[in-house]
Amino acid sequence: MSIGLLIITHNNSGKELLQTATKMFGHCPMEVRTIEVHNDSDPEQLTAQAADLVKQLDSGDGVLVLADMYGSTPGNIATAMYQENRINVLAGLNLPMLARIFNYSQLDLTGITDAALTGGQKSIIECRPKNQD
Repeated sequence: MSIGLLIITHNNSGKELLQTATKMFGHCPMEVRTIEVHNDSDPEQLTAQAADLVKQLDSGDGVLVLADMYGSTPGNIATAMYQENRINVLAGLNLPMLARIFNYSQLDLTGITDAALTGGQKSIIECRPKNQD
């Protein structure tokens, strides 16, 4: 099984998160591409680029598309890629999501999407020092 991964973010934050996760794991267990969205980017051109990358990444098992923020240009481009049972889209990209994706890269599209979503949501916690008794 080989799920492709497309990361669409503002500026180079997606590339940086990908590099960090790859260094943490020592390798990247799947095919991944990134798209950087800048203030002067043409959304239509980036949407066409995303569609081309999705085709390249889909080896028959599907593609997971991650965006940094829902409702933003990266999120809108990512959402335009959605295809039921072929391409899933999640917004709110964070490093724990990528870690879960890398850990469970052998799962099918539904499984890896669920793993990413759970990992991303459960990693958002308020941190406080423990009380000193």
